[in-house]
Amino acid sequence: MATGATPARTGDVVADRLRAAQDLCDRGEPLDAVIAALGTAGLTRGQRRRLHAEALAGPLGTRLDTAARRDATRLRQAIDLLRDYLADVDPPVRRRLPVARRLAYYLVEHRDPAELAEGDELSGLVAAAAEPSRRVRRGLAWYADLPVKAPRGLFRLRRADLVPVTEVNDVSWHDGRLRITGHAYLAGLSVRSRRFNRATVVLRGPRGVPPVAARTRRVHCPAVTQGAAEPGCNYDWAGFVAEVRPWSLRWRAALRMIVHGLRRVLRGRPVISDTTTWRADIVIWSRGARATGAVRGPMMGRTERPPGLPVRPGWWVRPAWTSDRALQIVLQPTRAELTSVTAAGDQIELSGVLPGARVTRGRARLGGHRMTADFVPDGEGTRFVLAVPVSALVKERDARRLWIEPKGDPAVPVMMDNATETRVELDRREVTVLRDRRDRAVIAAHRVWPVITAAEWAADGTLTLSGVYPDTEPGHRDLVLRQRAGMAYRVPLTRSGSSFSVRLSPGAMPRFGGTVALASGTWSLSVAGGKGVTAPLRVDHPLLDDLDEGVHEVDGREYRLVATRFDVPVLTAAERTPDDEKGAGGLWSLRRVHYPAERRRELRDATVYISFDGRSYSDNARAVYEERLRRGDDREHIWVVRDGAFVPPDSGTLGLAPGIAPTVVREGSREHYTAMARARHIVTNGMLPQWFRAREDQICVQTWHGSPLKRVGGDQRHLAREPRPPAWYRQAAEVANWDLLVTQSPWATGVLRRAFGYGGDVLESGFPRNDVLVHPDRAALAAAVRHGLGIPPGRRVVLYVPTWRDHDRRNGTVRLDLAEARRALGRDHVLLVRGHAMQAPPSAPGLVVPGPVVRARPGPMGRELPFAMDVTTYPDLADLLLIADVLITDYSSVVYDFVATGRPIVFFGYDLERYRNTRGLYLDLRAEAPGPLLADGADVIEAVRLIDALAGDYTERYERFVRQYAPREDGKAAGRLVDHVFTRAAAATDVR
Repeated sequence: MATGATPARTGDVVADRLRAAQDLCDRGEPLDAVIAALGTAGLTRGQRRRLHAEALAGPLGTRLDTAARRDATRLRQAIDLLRDYLADVDPPVRRRLPVARRLAYYLVEHRDPAELAEGDELSGLVAAAAEPSRRVRRGLAWYADLPVKAPRGLFRLRRADLVPVTEVNDVSWHDGRLRITGHAYLAGLSVRSRRFNRATVVLRGPRGVPPVAARTRRVHCPAVTQGAAEPGCNYDWAGFVAEVRPWSLRWRAALRMIVHGLRRVLRGRPVISDTTTWRADIVIWSRGARATGAVRGPMMGRTERPPGLPVRPGWWVRPAWTSDRALQIVLQPTRAELTSVTAAGDQIELSGVLPGARVTRGRARLGGHRMTADFVPDGEGTRFVLAVPVSALVKERDARRLWIEPKGDPAVPVMMDNATETRVELDRREVTVLRDRRDRAVIAAHRVWPVITAAEWAADGTLTLSGVYPDTEPGHRDLVLRQRAGMAYRVPLTRSGSSFSVRLSPGAMPRFGGTVALASGTWSLSVAGGKGVTAPLRVDHPLLDDLDEGVHEVDGREYRLVATRFDVPVLTAAERTPDDEKGAGGLWSLRRVHYPAERRRELRDATVYISFDGRSYSDNARAVYEERLRRGDDREHIWVVRDGAFVPPDSGTLGLAPGIAPTVVREGSREHYTAMARARHIVTNGMLPQWFRAREDQICVQTWHGSPLKRVGGDQRHLAREPRPPAWYRQAAEVANWDLLVTQSPWATGVLRRAFGYGGDVLESGFPRNDVLVHPDRAALAAAVRHGLGIPPGRRVVLYVPTWRDHDRRNGTVRLDLAEARRALGRDHVLLVRGHAMQAPPSAPGLVVPGPVVRARPGPMGRELPFAMDVTTYPDLADLLLIADVLITDYSSVVYDFVATGRPIVFFGYDLERYRNTRGLYLDLRAEAPGPLLADGADVIEAVRLIDALAGDYTERYERFVRQYAPREDGKAAGRLVDHVFTRAAAATDVR
């Protein structure tokens, strides 16, 4: 706006230096650069101490932990640099650090650097410090139980170690009192009863205002133990209920106002009402330990927006949450109130009142922009009017609060209620004047946003949302549900004028021609369509008080529609877990009690199938399972399913003779542990759970998930170093479980034996998952897959399957220009992008996530069938290989599978040298790749366009590659594996 701005505030120099150091850490800069950013030049003694304390507890401590987990050379460098830094740190600063940091820096200062770097004392300290339950009591004090030798006083738990763990479940008013319900405990200190277990919520106000000790009582809350991170600790009596009487706040605030009023009178200024804010702390006495900490952590939903209470005309008590999730109680007068909002031409006119004040001069402020306002005193105070140009609002990107600045008095926020809220439509944009969670007026200009005015759950678990969306742009709209990890669903929106409605079933979301339950987590809601714009969804403020935020259970899963951050709707999903399986205590019981007991019982003639840790019905496990069902094998089949990711089909669903149905066990459940302990056969394609140990009479078939092109297992540099890292020992324990390793070729057998240190039996049968690629009915199978993806016959399918980058996992940018690819390849091509599960989701303009009806976002790349589709979450890669006419890949093992089709491959190695130097490769792609190896995206697109002509140049190399790396992909691999493992086992059982 051209109306002026408030002066910039002076920054916090200590916070700025800490922020700069943290940024350097996040970017992986050297430790000496981080230390240089923490210079103390120009700081007072107090600022130096604060800088040293926060740096040693934060970025420097994190760097030392990281170095302790890596090689001795890096650790020695860190020790030398930190020794020099610690020489300038005052001893009291080191004494007040958390105990793990205190001990680590003691070792850095007092141990021989070479011995400390070569030994495992620091790494053992880092690992042990991650367990807060390692605490012991000696006399009346508590000490950390950590595996290092140091003076006893360094182990004593101090204030930095005794920080209450809190969460608030409810903040509401009952009989005129504010009731705060939640839980609070000290990690590692059990609270099994009310004895020696007290907690008091204390409200601390400004200087000179006496604190308020709220009436607080402990309550039984076993859910706290179930959700705790510390095994073996009991927090059943960690719950608390505190009540605050508004009168306790009012008389303290009145005393403060009298003092402030006298000061203003002495200065010749009128007395004004002032806001008083109290910080909510909780003081815990638990088994001889005393600790104080802020009351933090509201539960998502209604607790985030606690209501206020009018205590007398123009005065409110309002609970509020700070940006760091701490609870405050505010006694606040309404010194300015918005009464009307009207649109007058190209201006928005705002009118309000300053109750009980006579103001003739002053200004208004919108965010940091000041503007003129008219003030007219009347009998009840002063009325104000200001006009805001719409053009100025449209240029702003952020919502801004409205303030009134009477001349000579402090600025006051303008308050409002639901009745005054206004939306002014401006073509495809709107100006909104709405209240925030503390009833302050907020003005914003943005594209038209859809607003939910009604939400209703049906008995079958379907959710219907309806509301208003006055977007004048015609065309289709979709409700988009998106998870932070990148997964998204699209559900068609029904529009009628300015109204909309949408119905969705969280337990059966459309996905690639089928349905699947929403994965656990939080799903944001938005509306996509129009001219390629995604509009965030909001909840109408009058609906907030009546919004159903309860749990709705569907097929063993729990769903909630919640308004978070005041009016932002999200949908949460979670598996329903029995109480005795929750938290670290439940996990400990399953692993240490239930699983060993089950291992002592007799084996069942059952097979457990695990594909990608239970995330999908796919890969070799799927092929083996279906081959056995085709043979009519009616022994027990058990599928491990993580987070409701899929439902394995029975024999009838597969078009076979009915009657064979699999058993589904939830990953991590009691039934999962039982199955792993008692099933005779286990078929997996990856690492098994760390708690699993194969029995002598169990048969564990490791089919792995691909012949390696990039280095794996012990061939990776970080696993080959000395001393061996913890991951090396975990791998050795895992490999000891394997009874049979399935490979594609003699070459793969040698590589995997060496990489995993495996010396057991190997079956070079080829991969069962690739049988479908040479199946006699592959044309019909491919047509079904195409139909599920919405790809019509005749379209040529190009499949891009990049692998993941250890050094750049957060980057999901697709390195191909999709607009150029569409122009060059034409309308008869479709590009499918299959990202890796270990990499950030692929992103690129024009890349579409298929919905129930595949549509592209309108715009330069839009048409009814999109050119590029994101198929990262498609369950089985083998189906995509089946329909692909051309494969684009880099260093992925998919190349060993796709050569079974005989179709052309293009290698896109834009970072070949860096990848070879960081991760390492087994093949020399320049000499052996069965297709062109290119480093530029434009060359890749051109190669795909001319692939029919180029393929002939690589015929001999392609055939040699198949003979060397995929000699047994003939469509009979599943049969060979079943004959070797299950037919022979069945015959042996019959003999016995």
